[in-house]
Amino acid sequence: MIKRILKLAVVALAITGCAGKTPQKPSYVWIEAGASSDYYFESQENIFNDCKRIKEAGFTDVVVDVRPTSGDVLFKSTVAPELRQIARWRDGGHKYTPRQATFDYLETWIKAGHKAGLKIHAGVNMMVGGWWSASAGPEGMVYDHPERKEWCAVNWTKDGRLVNHADNKEVIGGRFLDPANKEVQAFLVQMLRDLAAYRGLDGIVMDRCRYDDYAMDAGYTKAAFEGFSEYLGHEPERWPVFDRPGHIFIEWDPDQLDVQWMTYRCKVIHDFVADARTAVKAVAPKLQFGIYVGAWFSEYYRSGVNWTSPRYDLAKEEKTFWWATPEYQATGFADLVDFMLVGAYCAADRVHGEGEWSMEGFAKLTRKRLCGDVPFASGPDIGNGKGFEKGGCADLMSDIAETMLTEADGLFIFDLCHIRRFDYWDAFKK
Repeated sequence: MIKRILKLAVVALAITGCAGKTPQKPSYVWIEAGASSDYYFESQENIFNDCKRIKEAGFTDVVVDVRPTSGDVLFKSTVAPELRQIARWRDGGHKYTPRQATFDYLETWIKAGHKAGLKIHAGVNMMVGGWWSASAGPEGMVYDHPERKEWCAVNWTKDGRLVNHADNKEVIGGRFLDPANKEVQAFLVQMLRDLAAYRGLDGIVMDRCRYDDYAMDAGYTKAAFEGFSEYLGHEPERWPVFDRPGHIFIEWDPDQLDVQWMTYRCKVIHDFVADARTAVKAVAPKLQFGIYVGAWFSEYYRSGVNWTSPRYDLAKEEKTFWWATPEYQATGFADLVDFMLVGAYCAADRVHGEGEWSMEGFAKLTRKRLCGDVPFASGPDIGNGKGFEKGGCADLMSDIAETMLTEADGLFIFDLCHIRRFDYWDAFKK
């Protein structure tokens, strides 16, 4: 308990900069690499100018995406390849936007952000290593390095086939890696060490530190079979574990092996988060170590993630998890991170409400689930959700900000490109 109180106190002091003052709750804005590539990739001037505008709009913290889903990076790394192009949707299809500039992208954001009085966090997509669409073709390290194809997740498709994610042409977007693969883990941990070494960086936010979206079908690799067998103490009696393929919900009474498989996947993620934290803190002890998760926790089990406090009684508190064992709950990793960004990605008309799928309800449930282990900031995607996609929501922004700053420990907004596109700069000043 004392350790937890001290942890929260340190975070509060980091926000205010001095003791004795009422802590200012932070306001985070995310900058996704692809959505802003044409504006920032070639222009340091645009980065400096927008940092000033971000600060004037009332934000305190910026999360800069420096490892998109291709797995290539926008910072100096000893292991991860440098990003030279990124896919964007243009004219009815995905096309690649090149990056020709040679300036250090992350270093520029750190300098520009600090000059404007902002904190700069590096956002890193973790369990991904490639990108594909029919219109753009393949990109990223699992395609550039054929031996790394074995690092990819394996999906159990609806027609009953086991397919390497790099070869799954039914799925557009990021190619997911296998979290159970020790080589994948070692690669990602070293990448985080490189990132933590950046002078002046205020924090790291891990994104996609999970299995594929809702992918109960993902994870059936050789590494996972061996790891699951070790976890059980013997080989599993069936493989794949579940009795039906595809992206599914648990709509049956899971048997013991089902629950053990779900627990194993969450344990893989939990243990990776622990290892990643240790590696980052060894390089930069004061660096803030954070993670992004989706607020829709009742569905998140399908991605092999338990982001709650290990002290939270899932089986008692959540009807979805009536099957959760103490071993499953022990995979909760809220106590392993310094802060958490929680995406309350609701429709524009769902700012207020109770329960899941309202921003207010998401924030209240998140506070309950975290048990005070870690401060969290929450908020919506203000461009892609129902009612946001065409803009015209400036009047909502102050209500969203006030609600999140009341119910959460901070505000989180995705993405800056929507603020710029719909000219919401003044909306957040209110």
